[in-house]
Amino acid sequence: MSTHDQAKAAPAAPEDLTARFEQEFGSTPDGVWQAPGRVNLIGEHTDYNEGFVLPFAIDRTARVAVAVRPDSTARLLSTYGDQGVVSTALKSLQPGTAKGWTKYPLGVMWALRERGISVPGLDLLLDSNVPLGAGLSSSHAIECAVVTALNDLTDAGLGAEDMVLATQRAENDFVGAPTGIMDQSASLRGSKGHAVFLDCRDQKASLVPFETDPAGLVLLVIDTKVSHSHADGGYASRRASCELGAEVLGVKALRDVEVADLEEASGLLDEVTFRRVRHVVTENDRVLQTVELLRGPGPSAIGPLLDASHASMRDDFEISCPELDLAVDTARARGAIGARMTGGGFGGAAIALTPVDAEQKVRDAVAKAFAGAGFAAPDIFTVSPAAGAMRVA
Repeated sequence: MSTHDQAKAAPAAPEDLTARFEQEFGSTPDGVWQAPGRVNLIGEHTDYNEGFVLPFAIDRTARVAVAVRPDSTARLLSTYGDQGVVSTALKSLQPGTAKGWTKYPLGVMWALRERGISVPGLDLLLDSNVPLGAGLSSSHAIECAVVTALNDLTDAGLGAEDMVLATQRAENDFVGAPTGIMDQSASLRGSKGHAVFLDCRDQKASLVPFETDPAGLVLLVIDTKVSHSHADGGYASRRASCELGAEVLGVKALRDVEVADLEEASGLLDEVTFRRVRHVVTENDRVLQTVELLRGPGPSAIGPLLDASHASMRDDFEISCPELDLAVDTARARGAIGARMTGGGFGGAAIALTPVDAEQKVRDAVAKAFAGAGFAAPDIFTVSPAAGAMRVA
């Protein structure tokens, strides 16, 4: 990791966050909790189709310092920007009532209350170094840090699966984004040096070795700076296509369709729905192949699967954009062994699995290509598989 990366990747130390909390709220927090963002190595738009995904928690985190209040008010403050303290009465918490970043912690509080958990008033200070809008799940990092804190502070005794479902409900019903369970599963269940192989039908998860250093590789994230939002129509329309495809094919979810079934499916579905279905079915297969390779020869063998995943998202699911395609194509041309967009699409980031000795060449070429195309300068940095959500102070 370059010095630039190290400086950019450092979150506020727990003691610094505690000092800032005391300065802002006039009391000492009950603790500091953190949860990481995630990169999805492969398996895009398969989660809500009850399929397979392979994300990993990254070394970029959201941290929250929290103190329980004696009343039923939530006071929220972020170190990012200049919004000031946002104060909300918990009894008035309803979907659609929160704005900006506060909808993520408030959504978790609402979802836990809906589960019958007695959520107290609280003061909360957020600090995050997960890039916003990059497809690295900055929102889920906030939600997972908050649910981990509240699980501790209320003695709710929730396991990882319950916390995953609580944050999914916050995201779906409070924030209004129809996302699956992948992002919070990676954030809550991640482990250093591993990816999380998740079956989204039953939440069965297992850790798969994913260490780039021994293979002489780095995983570059190329943040295109094209912001995206899962609460907008593009994501929802893709999900609707998948549900239509499953209905026409007579299956519970596209997870139940095999690659061998696609020829028959092409005669039953309209052309656009078929392409959406084909992406999900082949992407599930690519996840399974990637897991097998990581458990065998290792990361150096998975490049062609990353490339095929990007082509499928670009052509069949149509969720890429010119900036993502340029990042992927340029990285591949300059030595990356595999590259793909990652996240929900319509912007965000690409990843490039790159030999260490080609890293600088890829960085320079992508930056030059973006400048030549008149695009905003991308932010390029490395990530490594990191531990999941935890208390840090």
